[in-house]
Order: sequence, then structure tokens, then C-alpha cells
Amino acid sequence: MNELLEILRGMHPEVDFETNTKLIDDGILDSFDIISLVAEISETFDVAIPAEQIIPENFNSVQALMALVDLLLDE
Repeated sequence: MNELLEILRGMHPEVDFETNTKLIDDGILDSFDIISLVAEISETFDVAIPAEQIIPENFNSVQALMALVDLLLDE
């Protein structure tokens, strides 16, 4: 999870990603952030995030994002 937190903090260092659970709902992450995040996750974790997985529920918190990465790593 540390690598994922580093990616997110690089995008928005002012946000407490460990406790925030509404990153999309509160407008912290926008569409450009999501595109960048998908690319960074793909590169860092060597996974491809399918388009159908790019939904707010998977990007609202670092925990949801890590669960998605873990799911993709297990495939």
C-alpha cells in the first residue's frame, strides 16, 4: 500500500489519503487524476486496469484502490 500512497501523495500532497473515503465523491480526484493514476498503477504494479473497473467505488479510497490492485494481481 505504501507505493500506492506515494503515487497519490505525489498527485495531491495536501490530502490525507489514509483516512479519506470520498476521493471521487468530494472531487479530490478528477478525470485527469484518474487517467494518471491508472497509468501509474499499471506501471508500478504491472497490472492492467480494465475499463469496466474504472468506477468511482474503486477510486474513492486508497483501501478500495489497493483492493482493486490486489484483485488484478491475483488474476
